[in-house]
Amino acid sequence: MTGIDAPTDRAFDRSPHVSPSRYLTHDIGPVGGTLKVRPEDFIVEELPAYQPCGEGEHLYLFLEKRGLSTLVMVREIARHFGVRESAVGYAGLKDKHAITRQLVSVHLPGRTHDEFPAIEDDRFRVLWVDRHTNKLRRGHLEGNRFVIRLRDVEATAALPAMRVLNELARVGVPNRLGEQRFGALQCNHLVGRAIVLGDDEQVIRQLLFPDDVVFESTAEARELCAQAAWKEALALFSRSALAEHAVCRALARGSSPAKAVAAIPNHERQYFVSAFQSAVFNAVLDERLDAGSLDTLVQGDLAFKHENGAVFDVAAEDVSSAQTRERLGRIEISPSGPLWGASMKRAGGRVGAAEIDALARFGVTIDEIDAYSNRSRHNLPGARRPLRVPLTNHDVDGGMDEHGHYVRLAFELPRGAFATSVMQEVVKASNGDDSSGARP
Repeated sequence: MTGIDAPTDRAFDRSPHVSPSRYLTHDIGPVGGTLKVRPEDFIVEELPAYQPCGEGEHLYLFLEKRGLSTLVMVREIARHFGVRESAVGYAGLKDKHAITRQLVSVHLPGRTHDEFPAIEDDRFRVLWVDRHTNKLRRGHLEGNRFVIRLRDVEATAALPAMRVLNELARVGVPNRLGEQRFGALQCNHLVGRAIVLGDDEQVIRQLLFPDDVVFESTAEARELCAQAAWKEALALFSRSALAEHAVCRALARGSSPAKAVAAIPNHERQYFVSAFQSAVFNAVLDERLDAGSLDTLVQGDLAFKHENGAVFDVAAEDVSSAQTRERLGRIEISPSGPLWGASMKRAGGRVGAAEIDALARFGVTIDEIDAYSNRSRHNLPGARRPLRVPLTNHDVDGGMDEHGHYVRLAFELPRGAFATSVMQEVVKASNGDDSSGARP
């Protein structure tokens, strides 16, 4: 494999658009502080969309985990019950650097929980079990409840923190895809972009080779990959780095770049592509924040109904309607942005043109989105995502414990929304973190 970079004839925006270019609460000063000093400082609990009915072929486990990603936990659950990983369902991904509580389901037809030994793993524990008739699938949750302790701040910082949450509850939270979506090296979107374009060598380069961001734990392995020393690098990559390990192992066996990329586990491949979609969405969101139009609709917009996820075209008469303004004020509807895909409903007018322009800045065209969807086994339908989401049941207080002063923030967000967006508005720095979803 010869060294390559991004195609020289197609300039694109490498920025993952993780940090907002403008804060919605810019008139409230920064609280500062440090997130996730310890796992107990960041707790997230799923709010289920429904409760198990008590019977059926699927065992439901409500688990509490720490220091473990959802995907690795799923693998351990599958191993414990002797089933394929595909038999284990989960509603959402949760970060490993937190205490998280979430449901998983295990398809065990004709078998009961009592037939298996107790799960013994220091990284997660079972809080309760039940049965249900169907597998738990992605998105099967109402939202998440977050309880976050911000360290290295005085307890009096609770006052401006509450002002921020009050404003976000009134206007809505910028629905940014959190920085953990882009991985430790913040290049998941670049891997996903290369997958969409069918550039296998670029996938390998972005996934395995050294980059501007260096982590000591993988630096030596990545330097070896740059020298095509695949066998030596393989021994240094953690098995929890599922995609890196799979590609490096295939290359060590002499596979072609195409076959090596094909070895990436399906859920990992989809996650990379999702990161690319997320980066383009965040770019559109940044522009909307800059324009100060997050809580308004313009002609050509596709309005998102928070009640059921439906979208509708915004006509000129809708923009000036008193009913529209009232629904916007109650955050019943919001403007939406693109998670690009072949069958995604497209906005019109200057809104649609701006979304196409955002995609083009990443060096990808609509035709290439369609081509990837046609050749991929997993398709890429795309979707509309609200540019803001409601924040509910919020509370803030300050205190002190054996570790020092803190500000505690509690709030609920709907599924798919990231606490990062809230904490960035509070801290007003670019180092926010979150546990609503993360690649290991």
